[in-house]
Amino acid sequence: MVATARKATQEDLQPAIQLLEAWGLQAVIGSSIGLEEHQFAGSDKERAEDLQQQLNDPEIKAIWCAKGGYGTVRILDLIDFSAFKENPKWIIGYSDVTALHSHLHNLGIATLHAQMCLGVETKSEASRETLRKVLFGEELTYEFSTSSLNKTGTTKGELVGGNLSVLYSLCGSNSAINTQGKILFLEDLDEYLYHIDRMMQNLKRNGMLENLAGLIVGGMNAMNDNTIPFGKTAEEIITETVAAYDFPVAFNFPAGHIEHNQALIFGRRVKLEVNDENSFLSYLK
Repeated sequence: MVATARKATQEDLQPAIQLLEAWGLQAVIGSSIGLEEHQFAGSDKERAEDLQQQLNDPEIKAIWCAKGGYGTVRILDLIDFSAFKENPKWIIGYSDVTALHSHLHNLGIATLHAQMCLGVETKSEASRETLRKVLFGEELTYEFSTSSLNKTGTTKGELVGGNLSVLYSLCGSNSAINTQGKILFLEDLDEYLYHIDRMMQNLKRNGMLENLAGLIVGGMNAMNDNTIPFGKTAEEIITETVAAYDFPVAFNFPAGHIEHNQALIFGRRVKLEVNDENSFLSYLK
């Protein structure tokens, strides 16, 4: 358990520790837990050193990020991933951890988009169960509700993505996500609607939507608007941005800043089926 962004105490982590123990796993508390520098879990150097130690330690089988917020991008360039590439392990988290997901995707390493340590007890049982399934190598398949905004079809491709705001912030860097021929997952929270539009336009103008195999949209919740309304929901903004493309689009996937934050393996090939009744996501062998 490490804090790559905002600060967290060992007391904060107790529900997550108890969950791991119930699964027969041992929690190792990283040196960044309990550190404090304003909002952050210690300095950039301290957070990077903790992550580096866990990446390099062959006894550590997974790294579970304690908390999101902001700060992971500040330590990406301080990390040497060479030992990790030789002995990869699960990196677990979402939201701000999208910076790590995207960076590691460019290194060809699969990562786990799933609930952080903090708040795991407040999420649905299905959220916790999908995390357990991945950790123990069990199969993941999803059936989720349709939306009038969906674009039907069947497609296959490597699943990538994460938090829209973080993906947007990485554009132009060596951590920018490669979407060519991929199925892109997006989620976000607490953004102004015009920000969603600006970010989607940025992805479009960067060519990141043009050659997608498919698009999956999770939680787009707690959005803000101006005094003069933007006039569209976040989902409608996304629909408008991708209208010219012919890949399948599935809304309502149960992941993001919502109670049903179910696990997704990024960097693995999936099959997405979108029809008028339901949508299906399954991992390919």
